[in-house]
Amino acid sequence: MALRKNTSLFTGLFILALSWRVRGKMEVDMEDRVEVLLKDTAQISCVFTSEEGTGGTMIHWTYINWLYERKRIFYWDSAMQVMERDTPLYGRMNVSRTGVSGEVEVVLTIRDVQLGDEADYICEVMSLTDGSDAGHTRLRVFATPEFPSIEKEQTGISVTKEDPSKIGSCEVRNGYPKPNITWYRDHTPLQNTPGEVIIVTKNTVESSRLVTVHSELQLKVSKSDKDASFYCEVSYLVPGGTRMTESELINITVHYPSTAVNMWVESPTGTIIQGDTVEIHCQGNGYPQPPITFFHNKKELKSTTPLVLPDVTRLHNGNYSCLSFDLETFEEMASQLELFVNFLDPAVLDPKDTTVVQTGDAVSVTCNALSTLPTHTVWFKNGEQVAEGHVLKLEAELDTSGTYVCVVTVPTLERLETSGAIRVYVQGPPVISETEETETLLEERMDASVNLSCHAKGYPTPTLTWTASDSQVLKGVSHNQTEEEVTSMISVKVTSDLTVHCHAASVQGNDSKVFRIKAILQTTPPAPPTTTITTTASSITGLPKKNAKKEGNGVIIAVIIICLLLLAILGSVLYFLYKKGKIPYGRSGKQDLTKEKSTKNSIVVEMKSENNEEAVLLQGVNGEKKLPNDQ
Repeated sequence: MALRKNTSLFTGLFILALSWRVRGKMEVDMEDRVEVLLKDTAQISCVFTSEEGTGGTMIHWTYINWLYERKRIFYWDSAMQVMERDTPLYGRMNVSRTGVSGEVEVVLTIRDVQLGDEADYICEVMSLTDGSDAGHTRLRVFATPEFPSIEKEQTGISVTKEDPSKIGSCEVRNGYPKPNITWYRDHTPLQNTPGEVIIVTKNTVESSRLVTVHSELQLKVSKSDKDASFYCEVSYLVPGGTRMTESELINITVHYPSTAVNMWVESPTGTIIQGDTVEIHCQGNGYPQPPITFFHNKKELKSTTPLVLPDVTRLHNGNYSCLSFDLETFEEMASQLELFVNFLDPAVLDPKDTTVVQTGDAVSVTCNALSTLPTHTVWFKNGEQVAEGHVLKLEAELDTSGTYVCVVTVPTLERLETSGAIRVYVQGPPVISETEETETLLEERMDASVNLSCHAKGYPTPTLTWTASDSQVLKGVSHNQTEEEVTSMISVKVTSDLTVHCHAASVQGNDSKVFRIKAILQTTPPAPPTTTITTTASSITGLPKKNAKKEGNGVIIAVIIICLLLLAILGSVLYFLYKKGKIPYGRSGKQDLTKEKSTKNSIVVEMKSENNEEAVLLQGVNGEKKLPNDQ
């Protein structure tokens, strides 16, 4: 600053000395200041008035730089123009002149302005008749700084520290003149305040004369600063004014102790039931969270926060508490809650698993499940509901046998469900299916095979045997047996009328069924080789005898009609051949019907019924009668 004052003083003295020398009417007019951005083009104007004009005028351009060095940069008279080579402006400047008498303007133009070009530029005009005069202009150069960068303190800052702590730093590079940095908290400027705010700024002048400014903010933080935003504002000069730019926002991490601890069940929300995974959180209102210790019924648990309890049962019921210990303040705080798990125990049946009863007995089975809430019980057999309530009552019959499942639910909690099953066996004599039809009548063609099936129920499982009418024991082709049912199948060949017996026997009694098969001669096209006969009404393939007879008569009539049609066609052909003379025929001649080989002209057609009841010989064509000697 002292250097600039001395330079200005020197320039003023120089101009004053020149003014004393003025005897004529020479006057020089220049701007006080010209401002330009770095690397732009600067124009400095020198205007003078002379009655003599430029013919006898000399013009000197000099400058005084920031080192108080005065150098001539340009000389101009009526005979020559000289551009000084030993100045930093050489090659980047030129001088132009307009006007020859009266008011004359001389302009110094500097291209690609550098910071070293900043100086006081003096224009001195001398005339032999009008005397001399001089003026000067201050050239100011400005450089726009880079965008400011800001960094926050990476570690947390505790509110318990007595002295201000470093919050962050802000830096702006390569500005000219020196930029200024101002810190803000939530749009409020911060200033140095003893014990509260400390701002430390450092300026660095680069070799290029550009200036870098580094600023550091120290602050005594409070809990409210955890939500505050900090930034720095940079202001810098430009030609004709001042501009500002702001850095990015930063947030700091503030450490503050807890004043209370809260404990809650994070999941599941609502009612807790057995099998759930329970997650319990414990958190203080400070930061960072202090170490947490969990307890169940005052017994310490080895767990970190959150506390996770997988697959909970009633054993997890009780009091849960958490204890926090602040490592800075050494204070302890606690919180607690009660946990209650709703449960439904496995179903218990009485009697268990299986029960055996006699036919006609009353059966009573109970199904209960212990629960924290009211339950509802439903009984199922083969997937269908058969009863409701925790007691199942049955009247023992053969069809009563089977597996009964009780399903116990909690109406208010759909996820709670349990079940149990019991197998009921009813003892009694075996029963063959469809006992109301103790005898089955069948008709089947000769040499056909018939499959007979017999199904019986009973407990213990009955034994099935097959016998023929001659007491011969028949061997089955398949045999399937369960705990209460048995199915057997045999295959018999029909060679005559048959009677087959199916016997079911156990320690409880016996039952039987008779199959009577009537063999019939084949009078129709062959039927399928085998027919399966079962004891159920829907699976018997044999038809009643009356229906079978009607079907056979219809087929015979159809065959006779077809044969008559064929005979009529053949008769027409023979008559046609006779008319053409292809068949010799005469009343006096007699055809030999006893030759070993027949010829084309000796054709005999014979038609017989399958019962050998009729024989028809072809006697003539179109109703003609043959003579006795032609027969």
